[in-house]
Amino acid sequence: MPHQPAAHDGAVRVLIVDDEPELRELLSVAVAAAGWHPFLAPDGHSAVQLSRACRPHVVVLDWMLPDLNGLRVLRRLRHDHAGLPILMLTARDALDHRLDGLSAGADDYVTKPFSLEEVMLRLRGLLRRCGLGTEESSEDGSVRALGDLVLSEQGRKAHRGGVSLRLTAKEFDLLWFLMGHPRQVFSKAHLLDHVWNSSFDGEGNLVEVYVHSLRSKIDKGRTPMIHTVRGAGYVLRAAHEGP
Repeated sequence: MPHQPAAHDGAVRVLIVDDEPELRELLSVAVAAAGWHPFLAPDGHSAVQLSRACRPHVVVLDWMLPDLNGLRVLRRLRHDHAGLPILMLTARDALDHRLDGLSAGADDYVTKPFSLEEVMLRLRGLLRRCGLGTEESSEDGSVRALGDLVLSEQGRKAHRGGVSLRLTAKEFDLLWFLMGHPRQVFSKAHLLDHVWNSSFDGEGNLVEVYVHSLRSKIDKGRTPMIHTVRGAGYVLRAAHEGP
């Protein structure tokens, strides 16, 4: 019988199984920002137990766990919930893991390191195949993710690496714009026009002030995401993409 979620809970439930606390929290923030309910498990045994309690719609499952490997967990989850969509996380060079996981019935996989944006896109795709979650999935653009940085337009919330960031209204507007155009270089004039609706050249220092403030909040103590391109402007990249 196909997996069916509990009828009394209309929200999409996502079971996240990973032994790295920071990664679990990061995925949890992205899932919650999409309007879904995250359930976190640090190992295989707790994942199986939690799945029976929460009856997830979809699972994010790491291959390398401290007790059971991902393949054994996948088989147990499928035994309890036939048809449950499962997204596997594997090491970049673990081709055998990917092949074994797909052969065992994993629906999709993402290699580490990964961007949150990619994980969320894969999850939405799995949910669409099951006819679930499209109305909850924030495909209207209300959530933007790049690497470990997540912005939610609802409530104007920002997180990086699972840590909440306190942004002013205009800081959020500037970051929201950059998040909508990752890896693109924008001049001060362009940012003034699109974020401040102003074309006054003398206000270029205003952009500098806000970029400096954003850097102090999202980049301090972390791998930088906001970069200056000399003579051209500013660009936002995921931390793993480098300068």
